[in-house]
Amino acid sequence: MTIHEYGKDNDKVIVLIHPSIVMWDYFQDVIPLIEKDYHVIVPALPGYNPARKDDFTSIEQISRDLEKWLIGNNLNTVTCIYGCSMGGSIVTRMLANNRVNIENAVIDGGITPYQLPWILTRFIAIKDFLMIYMGKIGGANLLEKAFSLDELSKEDIDYAAKVLKMISAKTIWRTFDSCNNYTMPRYIHTNCKKIEYWIAEKEIKDRKADIAYIRKIYPNTRFRVIRNVGHGGLAPYRPKKFVRGITKLINS
Repeated sequence: MTIHEYGKDNDKVIVLIHPSIVMWDYFQDVIPLIEKDYHVIVPALPGYNPARKDDFTSIEQISRDLEKWLIGNNLNTVTCIYGCSMGGSIVTRMLANNRVNIENAVIDGGITPYQLPWILTRFIAIKDFLMIYMGKIGGANLLEKAFSLDELSKEDIDYAAKVLKMISAKTIWRTFDSCNNYTMPRYIHTNCKKIEYWIAEKEIKDRKADIAYIRKIYPNTRFRVIRNVGHGGLAPYRPKKFVRGITKLINS
């Protein structure tokens, strides 16, 4: 896992964790808006890093590796951690690990472990894998049928095609299998007092089970509906609105 850092001279730390089927530059329009005030940390996750030829590991492993890096670099206190979709799964797990002092957390459309019989989770993992793998083989336009995305421009489609070409079949499989089935501690406790779960307006129905799970394990979570975006659409398409949401949480 490669860590990209901006605004290193600032005391307050923000960690941004990208979703699947994109790279760390998913936050390219957000970083310039916050690097003057915050130490911004953006991990390039395994399997999605063009600078390294590796595969995605698991939500549990990436959470441990990121915690180890933060602690090893004397960044034991994080002002805010944000994760979208797959990144939201990592935030959910890191909150439960409680190894890093996280003051504020945003889980944006985060995927939570399925509360289903094991055999059903296998069928779902295969379905998700095939959807993305067909996109890898047949073109990024197929992704529009697989996810609740915002309207894609030619540039967006070319970017998705680039990412799909780069990532391996193993990364695709592990991403969806792990996001849907990662383990959580038996006894969950977090010291984080301010947690928000953001739900894109276009994905409210799709996130019902995730909302119920987060409400159960982190009962003090505040739920926010983000208008006029689809799943994962806030940072790339509404970066100013994204930053307003983060800073409002921090300053509340």
